[in-house]
Amino acid sequence: MDVFQSLEQGDSVLDLSRLDLDSVDMDGVSEERRRETTRLYLASNRLAVLPDALCLFANLQVLDVSSNGLELICEDVTRLTKLKTLIAKNNRLDAQSLPKDFGCLQLEVLNLSGNRFEELPPQCLKLRRLRSLSVGGNRLRAIPAEIENLTSLELLYLGGNLISFIPPELANLPHLSYLGLCDNRIQSVPPQLTRLHSLRSLSLHNNLLTYLPREILSLVHLQELSLRGNPLVVRFVRDMTYDPPSLLELAGRSIKSRNLPYSPQDVPSHLVNYLDMASKCPNPKCAGVYFDSCVRHIKFVDFCGKYRLPLMHYLCSPECSSPCSSAPQSDVDSEDESSVPADRLQRVLLGPLTEAPE
Repeated sequence: MDVFQSLEQGDSVLDLSRLDLDSVDMDGVSEERRRETTRLYLASNRLAVLPDALCLFANLQVLDVSSNGLELICEDVTRLTKLKTLIAKNNRLDAQSLPKDFGCLQLEVLNLSGNRFEELPPQCLKLRRLRSLSVGGNRLRAIPAEIENLTSLELLYLGGNLISFIPPELANLPHLSYLGLCDNRIQSVPPQLTRLHSLRSLSLHNNLLTYLPREILSLVHLQELSLRGNPLVVRFVRDMTYDPPSLLELAGRSIKSRNLPYSPQDVPSHLVNYLDMASKCPNPKCAGVYFDSCVRHIKFVDFCGKYRLPLMHYLCSPECSSPCSSAPQSDVDSEDESSVPADRLQRVLLGPLTEAPE
């Protein structure tokens, strides 16, 4: 049967998906049809390679080659100068599968989920117009710092990989509104992520998180936060570590807390630098400071009256935190909770979550 027999002139969509094809001979497509086609669907076949004449579809904007047996994206793809969307999920692609000049494409949407990538291909990090990047369900172990080059990115989905670390450079994506990092091995969230002022959805479920940085409160547009499947349990409220301060720190604390004047004429310059590095204790009822020795304290903050999230903060001494018990919270905790508007987070998802975006 000729798969092109039923094609109508003037139709910009060429759909050859789910036909159990192991090859496609584009000789059956007229020149006029190739010129008119802007969307080509070849998904759910048995293609090992892409058609040779693919580059003849000069006006192609959307190409879907998902769910085949592809191990290679041919060089001809780079000649599709109008291509905006490439969906190549659920294939057998790896680091050697993309053409050298792949980064020269003007892609806005790229989906490589469900393949065999162990690292983000460097060609992808050159796609400056990319708005949506999905590389979930691969074997990624890290997010490269060069991710910050994708400054147009609005959606980034890297769920279902082996990632253990979130680079602070990820915070340099000014338009990012959806960040999916679920089903990885992430143990902490860098406070720099609070620079993602456009972020509306943050998916972190099924990781190894034991706390969140208190700076996450400044994500004022965040509407959806998914944390289920992390070891965020009550025992971490009591988790605090404290190394006794050194004599140097005790002396520095005395100087800073008493507002004693100092200058390079009084003390060596390295001590001046040390004193200038003092951090103020966040407890509003404490006027203390700390340098290297502080209490690593995890407390729960009520975001929307129903869910409580463990946030990390640092105190100058154990006396600045009240013991955890069934008694009412300390003034510090109460002040934090009352300062968070009820609509700051519309949903904190600790239950079932819908599948990741396509």
